Amino acid sequence: MTTVIIALVVLAVLGGVFGLVLAIAAKVFHVEKDPREEAIAGCLPGANCGGCGFPGCSGYAAAVVKGEAPVNACAAGGEAVAGQIAEIMGVSAGDSVRMVAQVRCTGGGRDHTQYEYVGLQDCLAASRVPGGGALGCAYGCLGLGSCEKACPFDAIHVKNGVAVVDEDKCKACNKCVDICPRHIIALEPYKTRRHVTVPCSSKDKGADARKVCDNGCIGCSLCVKACPKEAIAVEGNLARINYETCIGCGLCAQKCPRKLITIDGKVPEVKPAAPKPAAPAAPKAEESKKAEPVEIEMPKEKVKEPAGKNE
Repeated sequence: MTTVIIALVVLAVLGGVFGLVLAIAAKVFHVEKDPREEAIAGCLPGANCGGCGFPGCSGYAAAVVKGEAPVNACAAGGEAVAGQIAEIMGVSAGDSVRMVAQVRCTGGGRDHTQYEYVGLQDCLAASRVPGGGALGCAYGCLGLGSCEKACPFDAIHVKNGVAVVDEDKCKACNKCVDICPRHIIALEPYKTRRHVTVPCSSKDKGADARKVCDNGCIGCSLCVKACPKEAIAVEGNLARINYETCIGCGLCAQKCPRKLITIDGKVPEVKPAAPKPAAPAAPKAEESKKAEPVEIEMPKEKVKEPAGKNE
């Protein structure tokens, strides 16, 4: 019994000593936290997606207070959160461009496979097997949903064998971009009224691209010739848009022979050219000249002689 009591006393004393040491250490090493950091953290959505480039929302809040991050870097919060943070920091939020993830593949190669893949339903796993997956196209979407699992906003889903982004839900957090083993997902800026994109990543030559995809880019440059702003160019057999100069006119999509380029996520319908009006018929030559007036001699009346003249 005495031993037990002694042990309890010793534990109590040790607990008190260690508690005192921790209290002193907390006082000595205490770092004053800027109240603005907590205020900014309270404005953030708490998604901890990392789209801002910092480790979680608290890391971003600390970086803003230190001047290491802009006030409008929160992709999930958008302009509303940027305005609140700017008010806390006493600065202007500035103009921000909305970014949306785009899968640069239409799934046109899903019917052109090298073999049947029966392994783990994950793009990362499939990319490690021979050939980098079952698809014949080395640049196509594997469609096994690694991006879908990584998205914290439920903004990307695999449909008909290809990943598709829900633009209304997308917060441009970069999770899908980072996890894609084929690196075919990219963030694109929405700067124009209508957003034009080339949903393809193939750098194969035209003849090779046709063999493995039904509508992949063949580098024909017809879109380049159609663009009035020189906002699209073919590099490495693949058309790419310069969003700094693109005005969203959609002429490139109208001219694409593969029906690949989309406007606001849809391939535009090409209206048939209106028929040219027929040329007016030449006036017919006069078949005959106008009839000339003809003088008609009227018969002269006989003049009666007076009676008795010959008598």
